[in-house]
Amino acid sequence: MFDYSRLFSADLPEPAVRWTPFPKYYFIGGNNDPAQIPVEGLIEAAASVLRREGPKLAIYNLGLGPQGYPALRRFVAEKSARHRGIKASIDDILITTGSGQGIDMISKLLIDPGDTVLAEEYCYQGALNRFRKLGATLEGMKLDANGIVIEALAQQLDDLKAKGITPKFIYTIPTIQNPTASILPLDRRQALIKLARQHNVAIFEDECYADLLWKGIEAPPALYALAPDCVLHIGSFSKSLAPALRLGYLIAGWDLMRRLLPLKGDSGTGALDQMIVAEYFSRHFDDHVGHLNGVLHDKLTAMTEAVGREFGASAECWMPKGGIFLWIRLPPAIDVRKLVKPAAEAGIAFNPGPDWAVSAGNSSNCLRLCFAMPDAQTIRDGVAELARVCYEQTGIPVRSGNVHRG
Repeated sequence: MFDYSRLFSADLPEPAVRWTPFPKYYFIGGNNDPAQIPVEGLIEAAASVLRREGPKLAIYNLGLGPQGYPALRRFVAEKSARHRGIKASIDDILITTGSGQGIDMISKLLIDPGDTVLAEEYCYQGALNRFRKLGATLEGMKLDANGIVIEALAQQLDDLKAKGITPKFIYTIPTIQNPTASILPLDRRQALIKLARQHNVAIFEDECYADLLWKGIEAPPALYALAPDCVLHIGSFSKSLAPALRLGYLIAGWDLMRRLLPLKGDSGTGALDQMIVAEYFSRHFDDHVGHLNGVLHDKLTAMTEAVGREFGASAECWMPKGGIFLWIRLPPAIDVRKLVKPAAEAGIAFNPGPDWAVSAGNSSNCLRLCFAMPDAQTIRDGVAELARVCYEQTGIPVRSGNVHRG
């Protein structure tokens, strides 16, 4: 048999494992609730737009340029203005193949090996992995229940400056942070921008969860709305509609956009997906997202109640203001990485904290649970089973519900 292994290039990622069906209690990934996909609405949108513009599929990018379907870019501009305070023309908007492509492009634009990047101490794993792959040195920014602690960041920037280090950029998820689901207040946003300008550091703003807000909660304007000159902005339709559609967007002025476009590296994001989403969301966005957020909030309630019942005082939850994740801190003696295998054997999948942190040192007792896909009863049963596994491995929690395990 021919040996390909001797031909492999250096620095390849770890080989893939065969896909297996989701376990019974699947609390990882940014999946959506299958029952909340507006199937009939998408069918109607697809039929309508295909009848009107289907022949354009014969041409790469529909013959309309590399930045994406104009109707979808117009929708992004309108949505961003109404909900995030962003003033952008469609020429400032690029449709990407998921927000991950936007992260890839911005990373390639800005990072050279050895550069320093500031990221929130608990942060999106996919972004951290991309930054590290390009050779960046990551520095974690301290967080509290309201996001980045500005005083700590100011000292951190001063300390780096004293060492002759100017970070390339600050990567932040200020509106429904992943994984803590906090919202950075307006005064901290303004202070963050002031610090970035003082130290000549760009800001990379990831707003993939900004549409998923609980009723009655409002977020301040996006950082891009406050300082478009020093902020790059990305968003996504994966969480507000469907992850499998693979649609995101990037907002930047033309001086940066013209440098980003050559980094897109494909022949265009799926045009039919763009056409359908533009057709559907231009008519139904507010109704759909408002309903979805109500469903998600009910699932969060089921999960937080279950965690309180099964773990008691052994679990500290960062209370989300929206989104699809619950970030939990267990007692310092517990290393959640040691729970992954026994939990998997019990049909439970969860994200261990160190995978979602700049440093494993301050997150080994943390975990992230996604509540978007499972129904409420599955959430309750799964949390109870996770507490059982945790007790068997660590002796914690001693009490679940009315049962004293000791």
